[in-house]
Amino acid sequence: MTLDRRALIGTGLPALGWAASGAALIATPTIARAAALPAAEGDMTLGSPTAKVQVVEYASLSCGACAHWNNEVFPAFKKRFVDTGQVRYVFREYLTQPYQFAAAGYLLARRVGPARYFEVLDTIFHQQHAIFESEDLWGGLLKIGQRFGLTEAQFTAALQDKAALDAINARVEKATARDKIEVTPTFFVDGQRYEGGLAIEAFAGAIAKAAQSKPGKG
Repeated sequence: MTLDRRALIGTGLPALGWAASGAALIATPTIARAAALPAAEGDMTLGSPTAKVQVVEYASLSCGACAHWNNEVFPAFKKRFVDTGQVRYVFREYLTQPYQFAAAGYLLARRVGPARYFEVLDTIFHQQHAIFESEDLWGGLLKIGQRFGLTEAQFTAALQDKAALDAINARVEKATARDKIEVTPTFFVDGQRYEGGLAIEAFAGAIAKAAQSKPGKG
């Protein structure tokens, strides 16, 4: 399906044909073993490809817990682990209610382009609460698009890109089936699953443990 102005305004936004759930608050992290995660189509990454440890995050642009982690923890995480070459960070798109808002945000970020993809996500996460409070989801995202140089026509075209939306849906369906994603954010530190918003020191321990298990790499 395509997204248009009517789909983004008001309440009761329809799902995209499958169920997804997200944490409403920062959850206490739970741990479970998972297989190492191979590269997946649509991955967006930061950091050295030769970093000793890989951290994969599944998050949704409409998830309050994801916004909290992005706004309060991610800057320190990036500075401490990604910018120093210790971690290769992989972001994978997921959708939680309102699904249309999350999907539209990802369509916008990909339309702006890979070089500024994470800037768009960061802007949406920082403005998520204000946009929801305004109840003008379309207008809130349009302003962000314009901030990144898109005209209203270009913004509308991005949100009506059926092929791009189908690709997002396909990635989310695979994530649900393959990696059993049920909560956002969900992190995998070299295949070790952590559900909920992880504090920086918890990441430090998990990353150190993962690095020690691979002394010959890097």
